[in-house]
Amino acid sequence: MKIIVCIKQVPDTTEIKIDPVKGTLIREGVPSIMNPDDKGGLELALRMKEQYGAEVTVITMGPPQADLILREAFAMGADRAILLTDRKFAGADTLATSYALAGAIRTMEYDLIIAGRQAIDGDTAQVGPEMAEHLGLPQVSYVTDARKEGDKLIVRKESEESVQTLEVEGPCVLTVLASAFPARYMSVAGIMEAYGREVELWSADRIDVDEGRLGLKGSPTKVFQSFPKALKAPGEQFEGSAEEAVELIVRKLKEKHII
Repeated sequence: MKIIVCIKQVPDTTEIKIDPVKGTLIREGVPSIMNPDDKGGLELALRMKEQYGAEVTVITMGPPQADLILREAFAMGADRAILLTDRKFAGADTLATSYALAGAIRTMEYDLIIAGRQAIDGDTAQVGPEMAEHLGLPQVSYVTDARKEGDKLIVRKESEESVQTLEVEGPCVLTVLASAFPARYMSVAGIMEAYGREVELWSADRIDVDEGRLGLKGSPTKVFQSFPKALKAPGEQFEGSAEEAVELIVRKLKEKHII
């Protein structure tokens, strides 16, 4: 069984700030981490490796420093790591990113592709499903469990509206929730070994793509401004009987023209 896991290096959004003039993210001095949902996807792949003897390949698209999360994946137990890095990929939106990843995966052997539900620096949840569409594969999103039964996967999907158990024929794409797959810790020996292993560097010339659909040229969406969510005004507290509370609520709703 060959599993490909798509991961992404993202800024740690617990420490992110917005430039008040430009409205863009201030990335200087902000640590980068492996996207949490992607790390959950890697954990699922490693569990399947232990259970079924799978081979796990991790792939990411980014600048040379994205090598760090691939080393982390090695230390967790991945078998192979690929970094798509080329100036032609720069400025890619979700569509161009998914197209590039699909172009790389199309040249590889695989039985299953796993990605995180979404990245914390964009929160679009688009790359995994778009990648499945480019490759013409079935997909299941919001995955919280997956097991192999013969040539099929039994997959548990959870959303706000429902919990579903689905039977999926491979190859397919799964996007997973980090909360369902707490990632294992790296061992000291694993960390030391990770820095002696090869990360494969692939350029745009190495993958199966139309270069006109890569990077900024291939991106139909543009981000014009980013800004932090406005804080809500502090609420008011009232004390009184149940009857007084009802009268107050009705008055407030009328003031806001809700009733």
